[in-house]
Amino acid sequence: MKKTVSVTRKTSESTMSVRLDATGLAPDYRKRINTHAPFFSHMLEHIAWRSGMTIETSLSLSDFTLNHVIYEDLGITFGKAARAYVWDNKAEGATGYGDGIGIIDEAKAVCAISFEERAYADINYKNITMPCETENVLSEDLVTFLEGFAQGAQCTLHVDIEKGVNGHHIWEAVFRAFGIALGRAFYLVPARKGLSAGVAGAVTFTVE
Repeated sequence: MKKTVSVTRKTSESTMSVRLDATGLAPDYRKRINTHAPFFSHMLEHIAWRSGMTIETSLSLSDFTLNHVIYEDLGITFGKAARAYVWDNKAEGATGYGDGIGIIDEAKAVCAISFEERAYADINYKNITMPCETENVLSEDLVTFLEGFAQGAQCTLHVDIEKGVNGHHIWEAVFRAFGIALGRAFYLVPARKGLSAGVAGAVTFTVE
C-alpha cells in the first residue's frame, strides 16, 4: 500500500512539485501549500480539507512569470500525482472514481471524476454569470488548473456550477466538490482489489 506520492515536473518555464499524503490531514496543512497566489492556495486548502489528505505544493518559475503557466503546470503535476496514487493502489482496492457536492451560502457545485486513462474536462457554468476575477485570480486560470489536472491525471472530470452569485463562494463550492470527489476516488475498498474504475482496466499501447 502506497499512501504518499510525490511528483516533480520540470520544463524550461517552471518546476512544479506536488506531494499527496493520504494518511490524513496534517495540523499545519495550510502552511504546506504554496502557489504564489493566496486565493489559489485557499482553493487547494478546500481540496485538502474535503478529501482528508495533506497536499504539499512548491513551485519556481524561470526568467519570467506567467500566471497561466502556474495554473496549468501545477494542475498537470497535481493530476500526475493523483493518477499515480490511484494506479499504485489498484491492488489495494483504490476506487478510482467519485463524486461530490459543494455548497456555501448561495453557491452550489457538483463534481464527478473517474480515472480511466481518458483525459477530458467539462466545466459547465449552467447559466451562471462567472466573475472575470476573484481575489486577484482570473476565473479562466482556475479553469485552466482543473483542465490541467484532468490532462495530468488522464481522468474524466465534470464540474457543474449550478448556483452562485458571489465569486468567492462559487469557487469555494467548486473546490469543495472537487475535494470530496477526489477523496472518494482515493477510497480503498477491499471488495475492489485489483479492479479499475472502468471495465476496460489499465490501457496499454504497442508501438512498432
